Amino acid sequence: MVKSWVNFAERIGADLHLDLSDTSGASGSGGRRAALIRALREAVRSGRLAPGTRLPPYRSLAADLGVARNTVADAYAELVAEGWLTARQGSGTRVAERAQPLRRAERVPRKAPPRARGPRHDLRQGTPDASAFPRAAWLASYRRALQQAPNEVFGPGDPAGRVELREALTEYLARARGVRTEPGRIVICSGFAHALRLLFGQDRCQDRSQDKGGGGSVLRGPLAVEAYGLGFHRELLAAAGVRTVPLPLDEDGARVDRLARERAVLLTPAHQFPTGGPLHPERRAAVIDWARARGGVVLEDDYDGEFRYDRKPVGAVQGLDPERVIFIGSVSKSLSPAVRLGWMVLPERYVDDVLAAKGEREAWASVLDQLSLADFIVSGAYDRHVRRMRQRYRSRRDRLVAALATHAPHIEVTGVAAGLHAVLRLPPGTERSTVKAATWQGIALDGLAEFRHPDAGETAIPAIPVRDGLVVGYATPSEHAYGAALEALCGALPPGEEH
Repeated sequence: MVKSWVNFAERIGADLHLDLSDTSGASGSGGRRAALIRALREAVRSGRLAPGTRLPPYRSLAADLGVARNTVADAYAELVAEGWLTARQGSGTRVAERAQPLRRAERVPRKAPPRARGPRHDLRQGTPDASAFPRAAWLASYRRALQQAPNEVFGPGDPAGRVELREALTEYLARARGVRTEPGRIVICSGFAHALRLLFGQDRCQDRSQDKGGGGSVLRGPLAVEAYGLGFHRELLAAAGVRTVPLPLDEDGARVDRLARERAVLLTPAHQFPTGGPLHPERRAAVIDWARARGGVVLEDDYDGEFRYDRKPVGAVQGLDPERVIFIGSVSKSLSPAVRLGWMVLPERYVDDVLAAKGEREAWASVLDQLSLADFIVSGAYDRHVRRMRQRYRSRRDRLVAALATHAPHIEVTGVAAGLHAVLRLPPGTERSTVKAATWQGIALDGLAEFRHPDAGETAIPAIPVRDGLVVGYATPSEHAYGAALEALCGALPPGEEH
């Protein structure tokens, strides 16, 4: 009977650490009661128990301290009478709001350093509208996933990822992106950067205690990349000891005819980042021919493939030859970068090596998030969200183009048929000063030069001369802030030539 009462008390209470050491030499229930009163009073006086803090019920604290229930009840009652605690029916016993901790010079909290203020207008590329995250639909999927999850979900995760998500992705990617695969050839990761680390040998440092595989990377350099791309990815590859070779770009995308002795090539064929435009169909076929002849592999970065506006959907290059292409995608643009989920669709020969690189357990992607995304896709909520955001981003793109046509007609806008950003072509020699002017006006954006490969010479793009430009992310601001951001942007642009 006593044991069951203690178990019940432990279940209903909250933890509270109190030191009941009796230094006065008193013993018995009176000594324990006095020690408890002193300990509670000191905890309130010192500020360890803040005003309004709810104390554990009598039975719970008595069970934890090994004292009688009446000892706790008497201590609470005396402290209520002294004004240290308050007790109300249905609210329990709490620290009195007027009970202030003892003032000590050494206990004065230091002021937190002021947080740096962000830009007034955020037009940086790469981020969707955070205010548009589908909270209600995601919560519904999360609840269903949690309710239906088998017990094994709460153990160590499969490094390949939950089969429910891999099955959902198999169907979705085939339907929406033309990808040909099966669940056993999909490996879940936390995004594109994580995929690069797995493929080129940078992921093992995350948890070496799990590492029982080989020490080599899945792929090796040299790696051909587009002459314009994310510097972060180049830095990641350089840290892994991979040499990158820039490929020229023109209006048809990457010049894959310049591929030579590289072992692999990294492309953004659906919408070249950041200059815009799809890879021409003839070049899509040509890069597959190169991979077959060379024994190489194409890394396909499908970073914003769902968002197309003025043209027919461009399917994945992977569909041309699944054994020569590693297709990499994520939800960082379609949902949020806070949902750390991505995927690699692999040729069969790479699956075991990638899983060995990940280790025996899933150390990156939350299993519950994987199940939630699987439900989100299967229920149709993902398709509905993408279509809704496609309409919103198309509207923003149109507003950007209209604003420039009215206030800066001399500025050419390119790369707007798809994606979440546009490139504004600037007069020669004005990029740096324009970025500085935008910064002064509280606008965060990037110049086109920021994305250029350091080894790309002046002749790297023979068909399109190197030109100054801005990369403007029109998806980043919230809906109510977008109009002011456009107005500020137009005010920061260089004036046109007077005639």
